[in-house]
Amino acid sequence: MANHLSFPLLLFIIFYRVSAGRHVSVQTGGSITIPCSYDQYYINHVKYWCKGYGWTHCSSVVRTDHPKSTDRASISDDITQKVFTVIMTDLEPDDSNTYRCVVEINGGTDSMIQLLYLSVTPGTPELYVDQQEVTGVEGGSVTVRCYYSNSGDMKWCRMGGDCVSGFSGTLNGTSVTLKRTSDANNRTVLTVTMSGLKMENTDWYWCRVGELEMPVHITVSQQTATQRTSKMTSTTQDPTPQQPSASPTAEPVQTDNTSQGAEGNMEEVHQRSVKVLLISLGMLVVVTAGILVTWKMWRRHKDNKAKDQTTNNSVSADPEQDITYSTVTHTRETAPQQQDPFPEADDDVTYSTVILQHKTQLKGQTKSAEPDDNVVYSSLALQVTTQQRAAAQQ
Repeated sequence: MANHLSFPLLLFIIFYRVSAGRHVSVQTGGSITIPCSYDQYYINHVKYWCKGYGWTHCSSVVRTDHPKSTDRASISDDITQKVFTVIMTDLEPDDSNTYRCVVEINGGTDSMIQLLYLSVTPGTPELYVDQQEVTGVEGGSVTVRCYYSNSGDMKWCRMGGDCVSGFSGTLNGTSVTLKRTSDANNRTVLTVTMSGLKMENTDWYWCRVGELEMPVHITVSQQTATQRTSKMTSTTQDPTPQQPSASPTAEPVQTDNTSQGAEGNMEEVHQRSVKVLLISLGMLVVVTAGILVTWKMWRRHKDNKAKDQTTNNSVSADPEQDITYSTVTHTRETAPQQQDPFPEADDDVTYSTVILQHKTQLKGQTKSAEPDDNVVYSSLALQVTTQQRAAAQQ
């Protein structure tokens, strides 16, 4: 703990710190998160949150070594951002007091890096926000609404950095606009919009009206592939006006005020695109199958036609093909000098049957038969036996 100081010096420090300190107002039963930024030199030092108006009477509430948490308070240290945060919950009127962010110095005087006066009121706080945690996407925008009932200059400040007052300005190259309006419940609202967000804009900010301040943490994340493709700028959705809850500065809830509406629309567009693609693929498959079936049927018909033509050509006679007839003669073993023109009744008779033959070498001859007629001619030849001839000669 801090070493004892002389009384005049102590009064000077208290006066300076209180006059330069922050004033935060919270509703009874609510919660508050307080950030404390420190120098690179104190990364490995113990940090603590103490309560008490006088520096010598500031009692430790929570510490980064022990205890890190109690029933209604907790502390965490982010050495990357060089910020330790304190969360106080279920606040009561007795919690109204002066608090300090302190870095422990071994063998020396502890270093107070921030002084804050916390007032817990049963009614609506003089200054509060919808939530202390706001998330945006790179290249998009975020909107923070600060509700207040006090008077004074309105500012939006980066912790440990510059402030924007009036109507517009820039913080680290990011555009900032301030707009003063009234909501449906006749509450005065300071609307702060940060556009063209960058990853380095991730930090703690303070909404300040007069002597009252309220810390707000903004987290900037990278765009998803869908967001980059659609090239849609993230926008915030106006919350439905409602009466303050048990605590207008209730426990921080991390929400994405900058991309919920855009992502919802993009998801719907994506689903429609998938449906159209599936329908197109289905139609393509049906058309392709129809073409294949038609082609196979045409090939089968063509092959059958060719086969039938070949069979007809091999089996049927060519209409122009010539027909050759064979001639049957009848001979006798011994040529008779005289031959009766007609055989005797008891002569042996032989009948010869001639069958149609096709001769390819006689194509020059003409034929009288029809192409499909099978013509058969029969000849009668008389054969007389030797015995019969001898009897006749006698």
